[in-house]
Amino acid sequence: MKTSLLTKVPVYIILLAGAGIFIAPFIYMIMTTFVDVAYSLPRPHEVFSAVPNLDNYEIVWNKNNFFRYFLNSLLVAGITTLGSVFLGALTAYSFVRFQFPGKEFLFRAFLITMMIPLVLAIVPQFTVIQSLGLVNSYSGLWVLYIGGGVVGSTFFLRGFFEAVPRELEESITMDGGGNWRIFWNIYLPLSKPALGTMAIFSFSGTWDEYFVALTLIKDEMLRTLPIALMMFQGKYASNWSWIFAASVIALIPIIIIYVVFQKRFVQSGSTEGGVKG
Repeated sequence: MKTSLLTKVPVYIILLAGAGIFIAPFIYMIMTTFVDVAYSLPRPHEVFSAVPNLDNYEIVWNKNNFFRYFLNSLLVAGITTLGSVFLGALTAYSFVRFQFPGKEFLFRAFLITMMIPLVLAIVPQFTVIQSLGLVNSYSGLWVLYIGGGVVGSTFFLRGFFEAVPRELEESITMDGGGNWRIFWNIYLPLSKPALGTMAIFSFSGTWDEYFVALTLIKDEMLRTLPIALMMFQGKYASNWSWIFAASVIALIPIIIIYVVFQKRFVQSGSTEGGVKG
């Protein structure tokens, strides 16, 4: 027993040290937001002597339409998350449930698109969006974000759907239910862990996306938060208190989404016991 405990202590020490290395910069950033004015990165004794307050957060929230950009990103990321996860689930269900010519070829084509760097795809994507008249609109962003998100969701959810026992469909089939009821009443409820995981990835990926939004959105009032943060940093680069306060505000939705969906992370055995032998 003592030997087992002694072997675990170094592991715990290493894990705590690693966690401290990753957490320390984040704590420093938060504490810096409590400093009244920081025209250079404050020293540790200056940071930890600051009294916690929300003054810098209030200033940042009311400067340069920061509030408007925050709401813009919430709208764009929220609809993208719903669209990409739901359409990805439908597409994954069709790959699992139906047989049609070229199914595997089409699925592999999906995978190939995931390997194309965004920088190489931005020019043809912009050309298509421009031809559709969707430049400088959220519709254009949603087409690209949801289209890209569906590919990843399909790849992820297909493997999860394949683990759902077909025997669970018999009760709905016997009652005259069709594929939609099977999808809605069986596959989606049993796939909540996978759907929650994809929701976190989709929201965080869209929330932080900068390059496509900068390319498509021209109107200042339609800009998303990542663009606003870059502009804010360029304008107030000398005040680290404001820059870090803006960064912390931008992290809040990601933390909330994780807290809401973290119980839905993929867990093994989600369908165990669903069918009695």
